[in-house]
Amino acid sequence: MEPNRIVRAAAAQIAPDLTSRDKTLARVLETIREAAAKGAELIVFPETFVPWYPYFSFVLPPVLSGREHVRLYEEAMMVPSAATDAVASAAREHGIVVALGVNERDHGTLYNTQLVFDADGTLVLKRRKITPTFHERMIWGQGDASGLKVVDSTVGRIGALACWEHYNPLARYALMAQHEEIHVAQFPGSMVGPIFADQMEVTIRHHALESGCFVVNSTGWLTDEQIISITPDEGLQMALRGGCMTAIISPEGKHLAPPITEGEGILIADLDMSLIVKRKRMMDSVGHYARPELLHLVIDDRPASPMVTSYPSLETAPTRSTLDEHQTSAFDGNPDQRVAVVRRQAG
Repeated sequence: MEPNRIVRAAAAQIAPDLTSRDKTLARVLETIREAAAKGAELIVFPETFVPWYPYFSFVLPPVLSGREHVRLYEEAMMVPSAATDAVASAAREHGIVVALGVNERDHGTLYNTQLVFDADGTLVLKRRKITPTFHERMIWGQGDASGLKVVDSTVGRIGALACWEHYNPLARYALMAQHEEIHVAQFPGSMVGPIFADQMEVTIRHHALESGCFVVNSTGWLTDEQIISITPDEGLQMALRGGCMTAIISPEGKHLAPPITEGEGILIADLDMSLIVKRKRMMDSVGHYARPELLHLVIDDRPASPMVTSYPSLETAPTRSTLDEHQTSAFDGNPDQRVAVVRRQAG
């Protein structure tokens, strides 16, 4: 990317529809159109925005959350699916990069997943939150390091983390070491109160400074009616207010526009990519300021799997004719001559 290019970025703070994936998705598509009409080349949506963040799990005890958990399964997004196709089409139609947080269903497990679609509609990144936080562990499975990748896009090199993954310094460093230029941050919003917003601001500004990149952060919003629908308990409702900090931060740690902390809106700011070099000239934490001979990160970025097939096809499976004369199979009558158990005899 040209170092002096200006990229117009947008961060959406809007409310999901807590009754329907399709209705929330319609809000996403509408917001993409609105942001693109304002010249945005990148738009970021909140954490697990489709169909909605599982706010219920923060205020309901596990014994009472089963019904809402099942409903989340029913409305969750498959990847790929008609829903992802719709987002890809919108990105392509409007020539805009889209970063979207979703609840991804993969058979019997839900994941907190971040999707990045390039401006031509190509899905260039699908990653899962590596460690769900506190109540979220009852809802989502764990991701792996295969998603800790920085990807090239029309607007530059993009990395992404969700919520308290930003408190895992090695996860952040993995993206920094891959020279991200724009960091996508996503938080749920409408939780915990003002202290959550304050902590979030410190976190994203620090990452911008340390990484020498832009941070585009999006948080969600709940209306009063939605909060009441989640819990009638007025005391618990307080836990579903505040905590919003939709913001766009420069590599110098500065807000590029006043953040959105209440209500709905689309925050837009221009990213002067030359500021990356300006910052890194002084402090490149993965370059001239690093000491890899003293400290370096080792990452296992292989996809995690509950099963590994040693011989994925008949062509590569050993047969008796290929076995050492001292090896025998426990299944002498195996009709296809593949070896189920191999023992090496003594002597």
